[in-house]
Amino acid sequence: MAKKVIDMRSRPSFLHDFYGKTRGTPEFEVVKWLNGRVGSKNVEHFTASRDIESFVREIKDTRIAASVVVGRDTPGIKHSNDEIHEMVRRHKELVGVGSIDPHRWGARAAVQEVERAITVLGLKAINVEPGFGSPLRSADDPMLFPVYDACEQLGVPVSIMSGPTAPSLDFVRPAAVGHVAKAFPKLAIVCYHGFYPFVNEILGVALRWENVFIVPDMYIFAPGGSLYVEAANGAMRQQILFGSSYPFRPMAQSINDYRMLGFDDGVIDDVMYGNAKRVLKLAV
Repeated sequence: MAKKVIDMRSRPSFLHDFYGKTRGTPEFEVVKWLNGRVGSKNVEHFTASRDIESFVREIKDTRIAASVVVGRDTPGIKHSNDEIHEMVRRHKELVGVGSIDPHRWGARAAVQEVERAITVLGLKAINVEPGFGSPLRSADDPMLFPVYDACEQLGVPVSIMSGPTAPSLDFVRPAAVGHVAKAFPKLAIVCYHGFYPFVNEILGVALRWENVFIVPDMYIFAPGGSLYVEAANGAMRQQILFGSSYPFRPMAQSINDYRMLGFDDGVIDDVMYGNAKRVLKLAV
């Protein structure tokens, strides 16, 4: 069994109503609903992360070595890179990932912000969400290429958001990731939500391109999710990474449930810890 854990996707509820900040709002009910859909035993567990102290305490209590807090830059949710930096800088248990929308920033300013986020703020990667932007774009849209190039030059990963909650599944198809992986062979590409429901397709892309890393997070518990486990037990042992997707699934339950999914001995350590440490170049 894995002895150490790095959670590749975790955000406290107090960060935004989208994460269940305010009881009685439609967003709060959606967080509860999604928790139920992916098997959470307590669909209101996220209310515990009402402030940074409570969030970090839960991480410590769960014995997670590091939790990755991913920023967002979409029309509906914006966390500035400075906000993410301020949240994580005082807590060794937290790792910050910045975010950028090159459509909103413009190509030149976006690249400058990427460089600042990494070299000045010390964030460990850059998140993009073309399939959740306005207008909707695929991951291989040329507007994103300057961001990819900057991350490749800086030696940091880029993460790409996906999943069935996208406004249109047409813009979160895995083939686009393959195009990016081919164009930027030295760029580590982290695929959040495992590009579910296109499980076979993203696994095919990752089989071909070893610079593609998959974080199935809560969707490993959805129908078809066992294919991620099969891939990790085979050729993609170093390309599948654990993420709880908190607040949409509990930290402790997710760790325990991952350990029951059938990962081979040794593989589970890479999935839960080793792969994330290597990809994000963490000293934990």
